[in-house]
Order: sequence, then C-alpha cells, then structure tokens
Amino acid sequence: MAIPSVIGTETEYGITVRHQPDFNPTIASSLVVNSYQGGRVRVQWSFDEETPGRDARGFGHESFGITEADSGLVNVVLSNGARFYVDHAHPEYSSPECSDPLQAALYDKAGERVLAAAARSVCQILRPGQNLYIHKNNSDGKGNSYGYHENYLLSRSLPFADLIRYATTWLVTRQIFTGSGKLGSENGRPPVLYQITQRSDFFEEEVGLETTLKRPIINTRDEPHGEPTKYRRFHVIIGDANMSEVQTFIKLGTTSLLLSAIEDRAIPDALELADPVEATWRLSHDLSLSRPLAMADGSSATALELQFRYFEWLSKYAEQTRSKPVWADVIAEWGGVLEDLESDFMRTSDRLDWTAKLRMLNAFRHRDGLDWNDPKLAMAALQYHDIEPRKGLAYRLESAGALRRLFTDADVDRATSDPPTDTRAYFRGRCVDRYSRSLVAANWDSLVFDIGEEPLKRVPMMEPLRGNKALVGELLDASSEATDLIAALEGG
Repeated sequence: MAIPSVIGTETEYGITVRHQPDFNPTIASSLVVNSYQGGRVRVQWSFDEETPGRDARGFGHESFGITEADSGLVNVVLSNGARFYVDHAHPEYSSPECSDPLQAALYDKAGERVLAAAARSVCQILRPGQNLYIHKNNSDGKGNSYGYHENYLLSRSLPFADLIRYATTWLVTRQIFTGSGKLGSENGRPPVLYQITQRSDFFEEEVGLETTLKRPIINTRDEPHGEPTKYRRFHVIIGDANMSEVQTFIKLGTTSLLLSAIEDRAIPDALELADPVEATWRLSHDLSLSRPLAMADGSSATALELQFRYFEWLSKYAEQTRSKPVWADVIAEWGGVLEDLESDFMRTSDRLDWTAKLRMLNAFRHRDGLDWNDPKLAMAALQYHDIEPRKGLAYRLESAGALRRLFTDADVDRATSDPPTDTRAYFRGRCVDRYSRSLVAANWDSLVFDIGEEPLKRVPMMEPLRGNKALVGELLDASSEATDLIAALEGG
C-alpha cells in the first residue's frame, strides 16, 4: 500500500517597491521577512542533512543550489511550522507539512496572509510616496519566472523511473485546471494574447535537476527531508501559484492521489506523450482545449480526454483506498471542473484562476475599450495576484461571491499561527512558540537548541508523521523551558 500523504508547498512571491529608483529585490525581500510581527523565531537554516544536489537518477553534486543568498542568513521559522525566508531575491513561504490536501490548501493560503502582514509592516518605514507590492504570481512579463513548488512524500521503494513514466503526462495535462492565466508569451514561444498558465513557456526539458534554468517537467532532486532509506520527496516545479482556494485543493489532492496510485501500481497506462515539452506550452496556448496532443504510440488525444481517463482510474482508486471524506471531495471537485471545462470553460470562473482572470479582463476590455496590449489591462492582470486583501482583485471576486472559497478568514488567520496537529510541524511550531529564545538552528527534519551546555542539542525529526499533537502534546505542555524538554527527550 502507498504510504500516508504528506504534502507541502513553496511559494516565491513577486516583489517590487514603486518610486524607489535603487530598488534591490534581495534587500526588499530581506526587509519583508524581518518585518513579520507574527509568531516566529529567527534562526540559521541548517544544511547539515540537506542534499539539494543529489539526483534521483544516481548522480549530482552535494553543494548544488546552496548559494550565499540561500544560506539561511535571512530566515525565520513560524509558529505554524512554516519557513519564511529569502530565496533567489524573492520572499518565500514554505508551508508546514500537511496530512491531506484540504489542510495543505489552507496553509498555502495562510502564506498570503503572512506576506500581507509583513508588507504592511514594511510600508510603515518606507519613504513618503513609496509603496511595496507583493504578488502571488509566477512571471514578471520581462522574461523572468519564479517558482511555485509542491512536495509529496513517497516511498523510497518506488523506482524513480516509474515516477517519470507515469507522472509526466499527468503534470503536463493537469495544467488545464492548475493554471493562473497570463497575458502574452515569453521565453521565445509563439505570440498569444492570453494563455492558461504562467509557467509553461519556461519549461525546456523532460527530466532534470535544475529549477531555475532549463526547467524540467520532472525534477530529480533527491532530498527527502526524512529518513532517506524509507522516503523520497517528489519535488514538483511545474505548476502555477493559485489564488483560488478550490483550485489549490484540486491541484494538491489529485496529484497526491495520482502518486499514491503509482505507488500501488493502480495506473494501467502511462499515456506517454511524443514530446512532453512541446505539449506543455502548446496546451497552455490553446484556450479552446481542443488541440490534440501527439502520443508516443502514434495516436493523439486532447488534454481533457487524457484527464478524463485519469479521472476514471483515480475515482475507482480513491473509492477503494481512501475512507476520509476529503478524498471524495477531491474527486467531486475535480470531476465538476472537467465537466465544465468540456462544456464551456468559462463555467469554471468561480473556481479556476485562469478563467476567473479571463472573465475579469474581458469585462475591463469591453467596459473601457482596451486592446489586449493596453498597459491598463496588464496592470489589472497583475493586480489579480496582489496579496493585500484590500487591493487584490482575486480577493474582490471572493468578496463578491464570484470566486468560491473553502475557508473563512478566521480559518486562514488561525493557520498563520497554529501548526497542523497531525505531522511533525506541530512539534516545530510549538517549539517556536514556547522556546524561541533557545532555538538557534532548524531545518525540516531537526531543531537545534542552545540550553547553555556544550554541545548544542539537536533534536532529530526524521519521521514526518511523528512529532504530532497526540505524541508530543503533553510533553510540550509539561516542559515550560527548553531545558525541561531536552531533559525529557534525553531521558526517553
């Protein structure tokens, strides 16, 4: 049987300061991270157990990807178990580990609130006339793309070759319900007025280790953030950051199901594409969803047709293997989206960013007589992703009931401070809340405490589903100081 789901997301946010001629994104991002006033502790990020250069295909170099900008000098761990730091000149929020897609969608949304609160703090110290803007998007329209990554825990016993074979077409074709919409094209792709996704133009390889250049559909980074003999982490870099809560839920839920079905050998056909890279951007450019994709066996099929095949397989799989209601909700939402995309894709504008934004832009065009290349339209498209609730157009659609929600504002606010209770994020978050003065370093699978003794005390957390409230809640409640916690842990 497939191992239990553990899901997390990483979002690099776009950032700019208007009316600041010497704007430096790295400095601005550092200011954002350091200005967050919520539950947090500033610590050094420990790379002791991290191996971003290890390749799942069996090669790579251990120092790959660790640069001065990524060294953890501007890094905080939040009381909700998340990491908030500067990565590649962007403020990045990496969600805590979650045990199901609804929880994962909630903590992804909480990241928007964290960034908005930090941005408001920064704005209080900017010079008169200067304004900080942060957007949950993936492209600046000037040839630069920044990432939104998903992470799924898998068994080490799953051959990586099987993952490549069975997941590639899934990741390409799911773009019809994961895209956040984009004006124009980039990276030398053919010109279009509007396309489904923001990221697809930037993918150039089928399989690879890179995440910022020659981006691959299947990323081979072998960095499990857990016991390496038992687990691997599937690091998904192809996919847009979504404002829609429903869309994030469907994206994470269906992909988690697909990966579990691969582990259980419940996918009967790999549905291999003849040219996955070309299919990636061509699909994004086809708003009609009718263009056939060439398959490796000489046949052809549309992305919708392929998704309906996945839907048939995964519906049966979920019914047989998943008893929690959340998985039935994933299937219901996914099926509804596919049916609406097939009949009239604009019927999904209450759930999908790319159609919600398209409907909004068309309304602006018709009201104000704007051409597709009008700067006002580009500004509106960008403002859809503004994470300030008073300014963001996606939030306005939510307030008007035009974009469905899964969570209340109270749910999201709570998730900015309280960790999930059923993964190791609970232990991490509660330690940030209770022992911030003693925490000196952290990574996903350990915390390092300074309790006034030599050496420093490292607490390993190699099992993502341990360290939950049921296992450590009473221990944490009984330990008023970090010294008490370490003594209890060392005493067994």
